[in-house]
Amino acid sequence: MSKKEHSRRQRQLMREMGSGSIAVIPAAPEVIRNGDVYFPYRQDSDFFYLSGFTEPEAVIVLVPERQQGEYILFCREKDQEKETWHGKRAGQTEAVEEYGADDSFPISDINDILPGLLENKEKVFYTMGRYPDFDKHMLEWVNRVKQNARSGVRAPTEFVALEYLLNEMRLFKTSYEQRQMHKAARIAAAAHRRAMRVCKPGMNEYQVEAELLYEFHRNGGQQAYPSIVGGGANGCILHYTDNNSVLRDGDLILIDAGAEYRGYASDLTRTYPVNGEFSSAQRDLYEIVLAAQHAAIEEAIPGNHWNDPHEAAVKEITRGLISVGLLKGSRANLIKDAAYKKYYMHRTGHWLGSDVHDVGDYKVHNEWRVLEPGMAMTIEPGIYITADKGIPKELHNIGIRIEDDVLITRDANEVLTEDAPKTVAAIEAEMRLNLDD
Repeated sequence: MSKKEHSRRQRQLMREMGSGSIAVIPAAPEVIRNGDVYFPYRQDSDFFYLSGFTEPEAVIVLVPERQQGEYILFCREKDQEKETWHGKRAGQTEAVEEYGADDSFPISDINDILPGLLENKEKVFYTMGRYPDFDKHMLEWVNRVKQNARSGVRAPTEFVALEYLLNEMRLFKTSYEQRQMHKAARIAAAAHRRAMRVCKPGMNEYQVEAELLYEFHRNGGQQAYPSIVGGGANGCILHYTDNNSVLRDGDLILIDAGAEYRGYASDLTRTYPVNGEFSSAQRDLYEIVLAAQHAAIEEAIPGNHWNDPHEAAVKEITRGLISVGLLKGSRANLIKDAAYKKYYMHRTGHWLGSDVHDVGDYKVHNEWRVLEPGMAMTIEPGIYITADKGIPKELHNIGIRIEDDVLITRDANEVLTEDAPKTVAAIEAEMRLNLDD
């Protein structure tokens, strides 16, 4: 991404903040996996959104109307020995030249410099509670300014939730962001097609997961979240991630796996038969979920409300559950009583962007939000039937979810993940192919 894009975002945020304010955004801390081994580092989404900077131990400070420069980036100094062991660092020169900072200081000097930047500011825009250790530093710096009150220095009197402004900015995707989300969606779709072609009875769930990860990484992406690969009853566990069971002939497999590309996520779910052919009961339930998804996608258009796709999906799922005998009564009364929740217990979607469950309010002034161009969301209805008493045996342990990524456009919407087969005929045809086809 160009420095111009980040600079535009910084300027927009500072306009919203107003004069007499300061914003402080810390990088995500590194996290120990075990012993002295760290998890792969992933930058804080707000920090990345404003800077594109991917190193830990860094802090962004934005100071509207500061004469010496409004964008300050604290980061690690160049260190040849440490870079030999752990990789290249940007340092202060590159922070300015490559990442567009007006000023850059070593992160080791932040205790000496940041209190001075807080002096005579009225408001501090900061996300309190995200990183508790950094919260303590923020309070220490403000208290240090307060101690200089007798010298005529004023300390900030108000902390303002930074996410109040940033979440609204991030909700609307620019053309650059949309391109990255398209790429993330294409990578995810390719991974799901690969999984369809390799899946067969006797494989382990983790073997199918390995194929997904291979496709993500060979296309320059990574997993956007831990993949769900659930065969049979495991497909009825909404957040199943053990992925360690054998896939059985006659079962369905539910795969919820998305790719992240250059900081932007896709979120894609497909469900299909392990042996490549739907049984009659599986097909009937699958068609119900597919109809619900089609109905929901039709409602994901500008001017409609956030909840309209969910309501459309609920109507179709309730109708379908009546048709297969799992619910009895009038559709209106069953929806009013939320009877469908026994088999469909989650919402139909969520915002999508840098985070797989991306930021943004779903209600404004206690009313469902109106959908607008540039918003991106998932549409993911499902049906989950466990082996409960009274359930026909042919419906036992069937978990079905169909999820696509949808971008709201000026006139309608665009399904970013459309390359992943989802009709019964398309899935069965894909599963008959080999990887080389």
